[in-house]
Amino acid sequence: MRKYVAEFIGTLVLVTMGCGTAMLVGCDAELGGGYILTALAFGLSIVAMAYSIGNISGCHINPAVSLGVLISGGMDKKDFCGYVIAQILGGFAGAGILAAIFKSGGVTDMTGGFGANGLAGVNGSFGAGLLVEIILTFIFVMAILGVTDSKFKHGSFGGLIIGLTLTFVHILGIGLTGTSVNPARSIGPAVAAAVSGNADPAHALWVFIVGPLVGAAIAAVVYKGLRGKDEETA
Repeated sequence: MRKYVAEFIGTLVLVTMGCGTAMLVGCDAELGGGYILTALAFGLSIVAMAYSIGNISGCHINPAVSLGVLISGGMDKKDFCGYVIAQILGGFAGAGILAAIFKSGGVTDMTGGFGANGLAGVNGSFGAGLLVEIILTFIFVMAILGVTDSKFKHGSFGGLIIGLTLTFVHILGIGLTGTSVNPARSIGPAVAAAVSGNADPAHALWVFIVGPLVGAAIAAVVYKGLRGKDEETA
């Protein structure tokens, strides 16, 4: 149960800080500053959580990451289900916190939709959005699997590397889809936006669920193939 609580807290923090930063500063392509701040907010959230709950749950805080770990043999199906439920609930809780701050407090939401993902950057193309999310998630999960592989030693820098990788994929992805690579991060804000009267993010939500899960599954299969089996010891 402690692992699930940790995943709930971690996802809550990710959505609150990442989407909250996007809502506060906006993501104007012409200015670009909002891009960097939002990318850093998501990446630094991972860093903070990796070094606080990483020893408890592994700090997946992302159903796509958990799927990659499951396929790689790093967790069982029971824990996978528990993680995903906790992550989605954490995403809802994070969106609820943002609603309390921005709506109740009268703060302007610069994204117009709780920092929810969308397809405006790819001109509404479901296919292009799906491809973007698959590619970005593939890169992100490949990095995670490599950094956390017990066969190789990355010392105490694992959390920093993973956080920087999330920042890295956001730099490209924000202008295209808002960068999901995480269904839990997408579901909470999209539902909050729909409830508040902005249904636009919700109609494409499936892209930000399917894309990350497919990208993570591909990453897990590819990484297992590249890694190979452990050598037999004498």
